[in-house]
Amino acid sequence: MSVNSVFPKEYGYVALVLVFYCFLNFWMGFQVGKARKKYKVSYPTMYATEAENKDAKLFNCVQRGHQNSLEMMPVFFVMMILGGFKHPTICALLGAFYIVTRYFYFTGYASGDPMKRLDIGKYGFLSLLGLMICTMSFGLNLLKG
Repeated sequence: MSVNSVFPKEYGYVALVLVFYCFLNFWMGFQVGKARKKYKVSYPTMYATEAENKDAKLFNCVQRGHQNSLEMMPVFFVMMILGGFKHPTICALLGAFYIVTRYFYFTGYASGDPMKRLDIGKYGFLSLLGLMICTMSFGLNLLKG
């Protein structure tokens, strides 16, 4: 049994988008590492406190931007993987858009002004909504037999 007999040909786009998100995640992690050095926040401290570090808010914004992306990753991956079985091209496009919005979410947050994360980053939820609809369509299609 070949891979192409199990997955639609376009499912390759879904796989590639998932890998691109991993690259974005690695990049965000490196940004947190750089912020740790810049603001002198050593491991295992997850978040800095203003009592101990005058730059706590700046570091925490970088850390929080990455942490939120990690928190959303399972939802994004599951919706991409499942919805992509029935709608691979649509899911790949929604996923690519999500990655772009996640980049702006992170960079806006990392600016030190948490509200900037929403300038473009807020549109990522439209991608997730679209992915949920694709996944529901896949599930309903399975139930119909």
